[in-house]
Amino acid sequence: MSRKYQGLIVLNTKSLDGTVDELVASVGKEIEAEGAKLEKVAQLGRRQFAYNARHLESGHYVNYTFQGAPDVITKIQSRLHLNGHVHLQHFVRVA
Repeated sequence: MSRKYQGLIVLNTKSLDGTVDELVASVGKEIEAEGAKLEKVAQLGRRQFAYNARHLESGHYVNYTFQGAPDVITKIQSRLHLNGHVHLQHFVRVA
C-alpha cells in the first residue's frame, strides 16, 4: 500500500564542496534508495533562522513530495540522520 508524503528538509550548505543543486539531487537519491518514489522537488531557497542553531544562521529549504510504504519514513529519517548536510527534517502524510 503506497501513501503520499511531503518532507521538508533544511540543508546545511556551509561547508559544501559542490553546488546546492547537486546536494538536493543526492538527498533525493537517498530518499529513493529507501523505496520511495519522488514526485516533486521544490527548492524554497535560503532562509534565516530565528536563532542560531548548532552554529548556523540560515539553511536551504527543500520540499520533497513522494510516495512510499508506511514504514518508509523511519527508514528515510535514519538514513538522512547520517548525512552531515541535513540540518533538519520533517515529514507529513498528505491526504
